[in-house]
Formats: sequence, structure tokens, C-alpha cells
Amino acid sequence: MSSPLLQAGPVERTHLPDVFDPRIHAAGPPHDAFRELRDRAPVARQEERAVLGWPAGPGFWAVTRHADVVRVLKDPGTYSSWLGATQIRDPDPADLPFIRRMMLNQDPPEHGRLRRLASRAFTPGRIARFEATARARARRLLAAARQTGGEVDLVRTVTDDYALLNLTDLLGVPAGDRGLLHAWTERVIAYQDPDEPAVLGAGGRPVDPRSPAMLAEMFAYAQELAAHKRRHPADDLMTALATTELADAELEMFFFLLTVAGNDTVRSAAPGGVLALGEDPGEQGRFWRGEAGTDTAVEELLRVHPPVLSFRRTAARDAELAGTRISEGDKVVVFHVSANHDERVFADPHRLDLDRRPNPHVSFGDGPHVCLGAHFARLQLRVFYEELRESCAGVELAGAPRRLVSNFINGIKSLPVRLREP
Repeated sequence: MSSPLLQAGPVERTHLPDVFDPRIHAAGPPHDAFRELRDRAPVARQEERAVLGWPAGPGFWAVTRHADVVRVLKDPGTYSSWLGATQIRDPDPADLPFIRRMMLNQDPPEHGRLRRLASRAFTPGRIARFEATARARARRLLAAARQTGGEVDLVRTVTDDYALLNLTDLLGVPAGDRGLLHAWTERVIAYQDPDEPAVLGAGGRPVDPRSPAMLAEMFAYAQELAAHKRRHPADDLMTALATTELADAELEMFFFLLTVAGNDTVRSAAPGGVLALGEDPGEQGRFWRGEAGTDTAVEELLRVHPPVLSFRRTAARDAELAGTRISEGDKVVVFHVSANHDERVFADPHRLDLDRRPNPHVSFGDGPHVCLGAHFARLQLRVFYEELRESCAGVELAGAPRRLVSNFINGIKSLPVRLREP
């Protein structure tokens, strides 16, 4: 197998923008860099330097055009989730069999079996019954934020709690245990961020948050909760999952996936959408006056601020992508945020257009791994924006957002706003 570092593409690697360093994304998506890559090198070699205490890696191909991103996501036979999992950094080889238990890190047909089992729990009916609870929660949190008067941090006062409490209600997690889910999510999602110090192992090197040691507490809790649900069934996801033919290890990984992805999708997208509205008073005004439909607005806000920046695949065989030779074993990383701003697909992609149709964004992925909880996420976002519009006369940005240091999650840690009086 040839070394990916020796593999030459049609464009020289020198002088191409770096989109790997997590610190770059903390200033907002590097749209100029992505546009240059889309125009000059749509499949571009990226160095994987040592950064923030994490060791260097072998490098990868950055895929930035919409058509190529979709092609990779729809072809698991060529671009595998199983071979090297789905994060840019390679896992410890000893941890890889463990990580492969998760549906996210599997290929068909194994992936399809687990997805079918999970979809029985993630029924549209269960999610629809949840809407009234989510609406009441959004209304309560926004009312409390308005009572503070003046400037509020929308993330700390509203969107973090909204996303977490919705998820724990859907899962059936007792109220007293909700803080555990928040802590576990932070450990996994914010591992690149200096505000969430890494756990150090032997030799002072950071411990991968996906490793068995780091997930042992969460998995033990998942088994305890599943046992409780079998004794005391309820209308929630954990009851449904605990009574399927899932093996214990599969149930644990589902709990991990739902806890992290289910929480952070809305947790990232909701303040990101408000930020986009705050930066475009014209479109915000149209939304507040009811001139833009909520459903199309949700899709456009997801397009401009996708919750996930990138996902990794590994080439299962030699291939060619956008004229670039990909060798078996190479890492191939698709950048959703770049695909969503591809001028070849979206007219004037950096303009917020709440009536944009069609809007084939890839914020929830594509192909067999398209987000299983996308319907649940869309419902929460629609309800949140509707209640935000009802609770105030508009949103003004009161300062710059603080973003997560990550090349994976498009997170916002703080968003100072003023909610105008109705």
C-alpha cells in the first residue's frame, strides 16, 4: 500500500490553505480558504501537524466541493467509515475494534442492521408527541432570559439547556442525572478546546475521549438505565432500545451516539442560526414579519451554520476523485461547511436567503449515514425559532460569539444578544 504522503495530486500541495488546525475554525469557518480549495484543489492534501498537545498524523485529503462530498458520503464501498472510524485523527489501534461497535463507524450491511433497530425507537409519532414539551420549554427559557433585561448570553441562558433537556426527555434520563450527560458531551466534543483540558495518560499524552477508559462511566450508566427501563418501561428511546435485540455493547454505543450527537446537533445549530439572523437584520425582519416560511428558514440556517464541520472516511481501494488519485488507506475528509457554500450549487452562497429553494445542504450528511435524528433536530429548531419570534421583537448581537476550538463541531460557546421588547 503506497504512503499517502507520497501520493501526488494534480495541484501542488504548497501554498494551499490549511483547514485542519482546530484554532482556525475558532474564528469562524474559513470561507476564503474553502473557496480557494474549491477553485484550485477540490481534493487537497492537508498536513496533520501536532497541535494543542495532540500528536501529528499522516495527513489527509480535504474534499470541499458539494458534488464530491456527496459522492464520498454515498459510496461507503470506496470510502469506508469502518476502516479508520470517522474522526480526522487516527484512533489508537488498540481502541479501533471498540470504536467500530458504534453505528457511525460501520459500513453496510452491518450499519444497516443497527440503523433499522434504532429507527424503530426513533419513530415520527414519538417525536411528534414531544413537540408540545419542547415548545413549552423554549417559551419558559426565553421568558426567563428576557426577565434579566439588557444583554444575555443566549447559549448559557437558553440554547444549552433547551438542547440538553429535550434530549434527556426523549431518552428518558431522570432529571437528577442530566448534568452527567452534559459533562460526557463536553468531554467528547470539546476535546480540542483549551477550555476543556485533556485527560493525560502515560507520557503526558492526551487520552482519546473515544477510548474505552474514557467512556467506561457513561457505559455503566447506560446499562443501569436500560435495566431500570426494562423494569419500569416508559414512552422514551431508552425503553425502546432496551427492549430490542441489541447486544449490551451495541446498546452502550447507541447511548453514547444519542447522548453526544443528539445533544450537540441542536446545541450548535440553534445559536448558530440566531447568529446568522443577527448578522442580517433584513432577513431577520422578514422572518419576524412572517414573510419567510419557518421550514425553509430552518433549512437555510442549517446550511449557513451546519452543526458538523467535517467527517472522515478511509479509502477502501484505489480511486479517483475530482481528478485526484486516492490510494487505498488514505484518509478522506469531507467538509460539510464548504459544500454548503459551494458556488456551483448555491447561488450567492454567502447571502442568507430564508426562502432558498432548492436547498440541498449536507448539514445532516448524505448516503447511508444521513443523520438518524434529523427529523427530531428540525422539529426542535423550528419550535425554537418560532418561540423566539413570539417572545421578542427581534435579536441584536451584543458582542462577538466565542466559538469552540474544533475542526469537527461548529460549536458556539457564548453568544451575547439583546432580545428586543415586543
